[in-house]
Amino acid sequence: MVNVTTQINIEVPKNKVAEYAANPDNAPQWYKNIKSVEWKTPRPFRVGTQIAFKATFLGKELAYIYEIVKFNPGEDLVMRTSQGPFPMETSYRWEVIDDNACRMILRNSGSPSGFLKLLAPFMELAMKRANKKDLKLLKFILEK
Repeated sequence: MVNVTTQINIEVPKNKVAEYAANPDNAPQWYKNIKSVEWKTPRPFRVGTQIAFKATFLGKELAYIYEIVKFNPGEDLVMRTSQGPFPMETSYRWEVIDDNACRMILRNSGSPSGFLKLLAPFMELAMKRANKKDLKLLKFILEK
């Protein structure tokens, strides 16, 4: 099992951070490895929405579809993918620090299968490093 949690404090009100981060169209701007996003179900964004992502990770191109399984605007978001050799769940949670700041918590978990099981410890470290960079970029974008 791979389970990575990262967080960052952002000097922007919680609702603005949540609105930006939860919008899949913004993902290529703050996730370095995400190259494109395609809505597979009609808008608006809600439980059941499916979004196709194209990304790179550890030098490999990936294509996967996340389905939104939980969404409380401004509070939390959970999305899952079940296809491929590495089913993944990604969750966001936003916590108020004060009126002008919040904490964003990003969690990725999944159970690699086959050969990828052997790489799980390495994948976890690479994910943590990538997530930290992504959250720093998100902070930079939102605070400027």
